[in-house]
Amino acid sequence: MPAHNKNENVMKIAVYPGTFNPITNGHMDLAERAAGLFDKIIVAVVGKNQQKPNALPLEQRVQLTKKVLGHLENVEVRPFDSLITQFVKECDAKIILRGLRTVADFEYEFQLVGMNRILEPSIETVFLAPAEHLSYISSTLVREIAAYGGDISKFVHPAVAEAMANQKQSSI
Repeated sequence: MPAHNKNENVMKIAVYPGTFNPITNGHMDLAERAAGLFDKIIVAVVGKNQQKPNALPLEQRVQLTKKVLGHLENVEVRPFDSLITQFVKECDAKIILRGLRTVADFEYEFQLVGMNRILEPSIETVFLAPAEHLSYISSTLVREIAAYGGDISKFVHPAVAEAMANQKQSSI
């Protein structure tokens, strides 16, 4: 007789944190696939990242993320500005969802997993890789292409491309 997990009826909530600066087709792919694996996904848009300048203000990144992921019924988008482990607990979640594109991503993410386990041992991290045809896309590269006036429409939702073009126009 199979063993029954006492948590069988507990909703599986995953928190997918990031700057989404801007949200890319790779982010969308990950959220879409995760939406089929978990009962609920909370996309957590980081307010401040000490290592990356924000191309778009937090409110705009949240609104664009909601627009891009609006077709997913079990996905919620929220801003946050705290330790991820603290935010995950506030969401009654036990899972952090992260994307892995490269070996360099893995090294950084592995460090984060270790730190998060020390901070909150009850939280697990789950990794998903993007579809192969999206694995080269990064927000950093999209920002750089946009800054030089390049066409980013192959890498982002049309609303994001428009917002980035408007951002560039307002900074001229």
